[in-house]
Amino acid sequence: MKIALTTSGNDMSAALDSRFGRAARFLMYDTDSDSFTVIDNAQNLNAPQGAGIQSARLVSDAGAEAVITGHCGPKAFQVLKQAGIAIYQTSAPTVQAALDLFKKNEMQELTDADVNSHWL
Repeated sequence: MKIALTTSGNDMSAALDSRFGRAARFLMYDTDSDSFTVIDNAQNLNAPQGAGIQSARLVSDAGAEAVITGHCGPKAFQVLKQAGIAIYQTSAPTVQAALDLFKKNEMQELTDADVNSHWL
């Protein structure tokens, strides 16, 4: 399974970014191979509008089957759900801590967006 985690860093010890659409990067973790790649999201980070939608398309195109983030707005939520991607919310401080919670099945899947549009 490929999991997209929002982050500002480049490795597992990096801080988990609380924003989905305007996250600096996505760490794409593959549970099958226990490996990861990092996808830059600078284009959407600085977008005047549509960051959530474009970020959702970016992780979908990268093959994500789940997203772990701090918050997800309504437009991104809709695009992710239409792509069949599960969305999990956490306040974990790092990518590794969030992944550990996920592996222990200690996260709830979001059933709706948890912030309004244009939340920063």
